[in-house]
Amino acid sequence: MNYEEFKENLANDVKELMESRSGSRVTVETRTVEKMNETYDALTVKPDDSIIGVNLNVTSLYKEYEDGKDFDSIVNGAAEVAENALSNKPDFNLDVIKDYDQMKDKLAIEVVSAERNKDLLETVPHKDIEDMAVVYRFVIGDTQAGTGTILVNNQMLENYGITAQQLHEDALKNAPEIRPLIIEGMAEVLAKQMGVEDLEMLGLNIPPEQEQMFVASVEGNVHGAGVLAYQNFMDQAADRVGGSFFILPSSIHEVLIIPDNGKFDTASLENMVKEVNATTVDPSDQLTDSVYHYDADAKVFELAEKFEDRMKDKVVGIRKETSEHAAPKPHRDRGGEAI
Repeated sequence: MNYEEFKENLANDVKELMESRSGSRVTVETRTVEKMNETYDALTVKPDDSIIGVNLNVTSLYKEYEDGKDFDSIVNGAAEVAENALSNKPDFNLDVIKDYDQMKDKLAIEVVSAERNKDLLETVPHKDIEDMAVVYRFVIGDTQAGTGTILVNNQMLENYGITAQQLHEDALKNAPEIRPLIIEGMAEVLAKQMGVEDLEMLGLNIPPEQEQMFVASVEGNVHGAGVLAYQNFMDQAADRVGGSFFILPSSIHEVLIIPDNGKFDTASLENMVKEVNATTVDPSDQLTDSVYHYDADAKVFELAEKFEDRMKDKVVGIRKETSEHAAPKPHRDRGGEAI
């Protein structure tokens, strides 16, 4: 069957199966879902006695069908996903969600690609950081499937009667509280992943001053790239790595920090980021293909290519000033004429 037939049959069969299992009526509608970094066709499944629904990704389910998976198995799997999500949905009060004074303590910060999310960013309050954008979410609770969050949009801002600037300031205060910053050396990260507490056993007991790579994220490692917008992140990172540094956007969940010690150049780091994104990171988790730099002396965060241009201009300016001071002054003879 073609895509449209698949979508229609899937909606009908999921509805029929869920109603037969629960004995309750459900509504299944098709819609387009715009999420950060991705847009997909979805089936929105919602019990008739609830205002909370769950989205099933029809685009990915059809790919499974094209790859040879049995249609009935897809229907069963989709129904089970919907049932589990609905039975484990976060417990929250809609009256609380309408009250900003209660919700602002749940504010978190996330950083995403401005280009990849250009259309969606028109509907949500955000701040640009180079080619990235800061967006805001309410963290409302944990489920078996993960943490439930609500992306703050322009309509919510209007309903709350607050400005985007107030939202940003409140998020800066609250985000580090509910999603604390963590900066670890790569050796520490690898040891944790391998379940080894003693770094020396792995030959990873590297003195801090010799560490060549650090990982910055938040507790839980979910949407940890948001730390880039934390008020004191850059200076904290500079203290940890011992000065200026490059930032590689590993994903929306974490960033890599590499000391600017003369061992790396922008071009090679950019190639590294592009290759990893193309071969390893899921598109929905990608941040950008860019490399960034923090100048600890000037306290400037910028694209690494801008930093290089700034340094080149600085060198040219110094040379020009030096040559002007060094230029020989014209010698005059006794008659006052320049020789």
